[in-house]
Amino acid sequence: MTAEKAPERAGSSEVERSDLVTVTIDGVSTSVPKDTLVIRAAEQIGVQIPRFCDHPLLAPVGACRQCLVEVPDAGNGRGMPKPQASCTLQVAEGMVVETQATNAKADKAQQGVMELLLINHPLDCPVCDKGGECPLQNQALSNGRGESRFEGVKRTFPKPINISAQVLLDRERCVLCARCTRFSEQIAGDPFIALVERGALQQVGIYEKQPFESYFSGNTIQICPVGALTSADYRFRSRPFDLVSSPSVAEHDACGSAIRVDHRRGKVMRRLAGNDPEVNEEWITDKDRFAFHYARGDDRLTFPRVRDEETGELRPASWPEAFAVAARGLARAAAAGGVGVLPGGRLTAEDAYAYATFARVALGTNDVDFRARPHSREEAEFLAHEVVLSGLAGRGATYADLEGASTVVLAGLEPEEEAGTIFLRLRKAARKGTRVVAVAPFTTRGLAKLDGRLVRTAPGEEAAALAALRQDAQTTLDGTAVVLVGERLATSPGALSAALELARSTGARLAWVPRRAGDRGAVETGCLPTLLPGGRPVADAAARVDAAAEWGVGSLPETPGRDADAIVAAALSGDLAGLVVGGVDPDDTADPAAFRAALDAASYVVALELRETDVTRAADVVFPVAPVADKAGTFVTWEGRPRPFDVVLGDPGVLPDARVLAGVAEELGRPLGFRHTLEARARMEQMGAWDGERAAMSVHRPGPPLSAADRSAPSGSVRMRLATWKQMLDLGSMQDGEKHLRATARTPVALLPEAVARAMGGHVTITGDRGSIDLPVRAADLPEGVVWVPARSTGRGVLADLASPGSTVTVRGLP
Repeated sequence: MTAEKAPERAGSSEVERSDLVTVTIDGVSTSVPKDTLVIRAAEQIGVQIPRFCDHPLLAPVGACRQCLVEVPDAGNGRGMPKPQASCTLQVAEGMVVETQATNAKADKAQQGVMELLLINHPLDCPVCDKGGECPLQNQALSNGRGESRFEGVKRTFPKPINISAQVLLDRERCVLCARCTRFSEQIAGDPFIALVERGALQQVGIYEKQPFESYFSGNTIQICPVGALTSADYRFRSRPFDLVSSPSVAEHDACGSAIRVDHRRGKVMRRLAGNDPEVNEEWITDKDRFAFHYARGDDRLTFPRVRDEETGELRPASWPEAFAVAARGLARAAAAGGVGVLPGGRLTAEDAYAYATFARVALGTNDVDFRARPHSREEAEFLAHEVVLSGLAGRGATYADLEGASTVVLAGLEPEEEAGTIFLRLRKAARKGTRVVAVAPFTTRGLAKLDGRLVRTAPGEEAAALAALRQDAQTTLDGTAVVLVGERLATSPGALSAALELARSTGARLAWVPRRAGDRGAVETGCLPTLLPGGRPVADAAARVDAAAEWGVGSLPETPGRDADAIVAAALSGDLAGLVVGGVDPDDTADPAAFRAALDAASYVVALELRETDVTRAADVVFPVAPVADKAGTFVTWEGRPRPFDVVLGDPGVLPDARVLAGVAEELGRPLGFRHTLEARARMEQMGAWDGERAAMSVHRPGPPLSAADRSAPSGSVRMRLATWKQMLDLGSMQDGEKHLRATARTPVALLPEAVARAMGGHVTITGDRGSIDLPVRAADLPEGVVWVPARSTGRGVLADLASPGSTVTVRGLP
C-alpha cells in the first residue's frame, strides 16, 4: 500500500469560497471543498452509498467496488463510460453523479458486486460474532438481490487462524476490503498482515514465524465490516442485541480516549473505541480495549474490613462500623505524630480532590502526595508552575498542535509504550511532514515508526541534551513546535528546568505527559504537599485563607508537607504514626522495600482499594472502592482536557473514594462539605481547579545541576548505568485476568550496546542494590555504559528486584 495522505472528513474545517466546487448528486446541488470524495459529498446531502473498504481515516483504495455510482455526461465533458467507485473519485466542478437511489445502472452494479461477494461468504449469521451489527448483513438486504445464481460449493478454509494470541481470522468471511491491512500500515505502522495471492485465491496472509505484534491490533477487529476478524476474549460470548452500550473514558493512561462499554446483566462483555475526532479519533490501544477484567477478579474487595483487636485478623464490617473505627484510629494517629496521605494515580479528579480536602480538613496536614513512583522535589516545583501546565502565555499543547507542529521533541517519554493515542497522532503528523526528535537512550520501535531522530542520551544527561537542542541546527524549534516531557524526566536532575527553558527560548509549546490517568487531575486538585486545589501554593497566605473559607475551617497548616518519599521515611522513623493509602502498588514506588516496611512500622493504616494487595493485608481498616465502571467522575488528560464519564454498571457494595473519605471525615467531626461526585465537582470549580472546559495549571525553579561524577556514565562492560521504563503491556495489576492480552506483550529483554552484547552472549544477570534479574540480551544503539531493561515485565519489577532508575548496576554474562 502507498503511504498517501488519508482524506480529511468533509466539512471538518472552514474552507475559502474559491476552494469550493459545485456538484449535483441525485438531482441535489451542493458545494464541497475541492478534492472531496464523491462518497463524502453524498453523505453531506443525506445519501448513503453502500461501502466496505471505505473508511474516513484511511487512504482510499477502491478494493470492494460496492460503492459504484454513475457519472453521466452533463454536456461538460465530466461523464464517464462505466460505473465508478465513489470512494476513490474526487468531485469536479459541474460533475453530475447518480447513485443507486436514482440510477438503475448504478443499482444493478451494486447488486452485482454484492452477489459476487456472497458467492463464497458463509451464511452463518446466527453464529457469527458480527451478526446483528454487520454492514454486509445490512447492505445485503438494502442493496443486494433476494436470490443468488451461484449453485456451486462455497470455498472454505481451516479456521480460525491466530494472527496473534488476541486476534483470530476466519478467512472465508473476508470480503478483501483491506481495512485491516491499511490500518496496520498507515495508522499503527505495524504491517504484519497483508493481502496475498490473486483473484479467487486472494486472502489475508500472515507471517508464519511472526505474529501480528501491535499495541493497536484490536482496531482491526472493530473496523472489519464482516466477522472475519474476532477477538479471543469476546468470540462467541454475546450478541449485540443482548448488550447495553454506555460511553466512558479509558482509565489506563493520560490520553483520555473515548470508549464504548458494552455490558450485559451487570458484567462488561467488551469495550470498543468511541468516536472523538479531537482526542482519539476512532482508535484505542489494546490495553484500553481488552484490559477490564481486573475489576471482576476473584480477589476483588466487596465489603469493608477492620482488624480485630483480639485476634489481630481482618474481619468483615459494616460501612458505619468501618467509618467509625477508621476515624478513631486516625484521630489517635494524628495526635501521636500525624498521618500521611498517599492517594496514588488511578483516581478521578473528584476523588483526588477528596483526598486533598481530607488531608487538610480532616487531618490538618499537607502531607499528601499522589506520586507513588520515583519523583523529585524539582518535579513538584515544575508542576507547581503556572507556566508549565497552562503553557507559555496560554500556549498549552493539544492533540491538534501535534498534527500541526513543525517539530515535536520527546523527552523522558516513549509514546508507543506510555501514551498510545499520542503515538498515533504523532504518526499521523509524521506522515504529513512533522519531525520527531527523541531525547532517549536508544531508537525505540515507536521512534523508528515515526521516522524520528534520536538524540542519544544516557540516564541523567537529559538536561545537557535539552540545552544543546537550542543550538542544534538539525532541530529547528519555532512557535509551532511542541516539547512533550514524560514523568520519567523527574529522575534526571535539571532536566525539567532545561525543558522549560527550551520552550521559553524557542517559543515552542510545552506539555507534561504523565503515565497514569489520574495524575494530571491530582495536580489540579491539590494532591501535592506544596499545592492547594487550583494550583495555588500552600505557602501563599491568601490562598490558604481562600481555601479555608471555602472548606469552612478556621485555618490551614502553613508549612508545605512531605512528599511521598518523605512520608514513607517519616513513617519508618516514627515521625508519622498513620497512613491513608489509596491505590498504591508497592512495587511501583521509589523504594518498594521501604514502602512495605513503612506499612509495618505505622501504628495505623487505612487502605482504600479495589483488590487485595500488600497494602490491604497490612491495613487496620480496608475500604472497597469502586472501579471506573461503577462510578462517575472525570479524568483530566495530559492536555488539560476534562473527560467526564457516568456510571456504567453501579455496584451497591462499593463506594467511590470521595464517598468513603467523606464518611470517615464526618465521623471525625470534620465534614468535607460533599458526599457525591457532582457535589465534589461543584466544589472543585468553586476553588478554581478548572473552568469546566480546560483545567487550571501550574511554577518552577531549576533544580541543582548534575555533578561531573554523575554526568559521566560508568565505563566498561560490567558496571553500567540503568535506563528503564514500563512497556504498555506488562505485569501491571490492571492487566490481570487478560491472558490473551498478556500473551501479546513484548518479550522482556536487556538491551546493551552492540559490543557489550556480543561480549556478554545471549543471556545476562543484572545486579543492583536491591537484587538481581536474569534476562536475554539484544543489541541496541545505546550510549556506551548504559543498559536498558523493561520496568515491570519480569518478577516484581525493576524497582523492587534491581535498583532505582539511573543508578549503577553490574551486568554479567551467563555461560
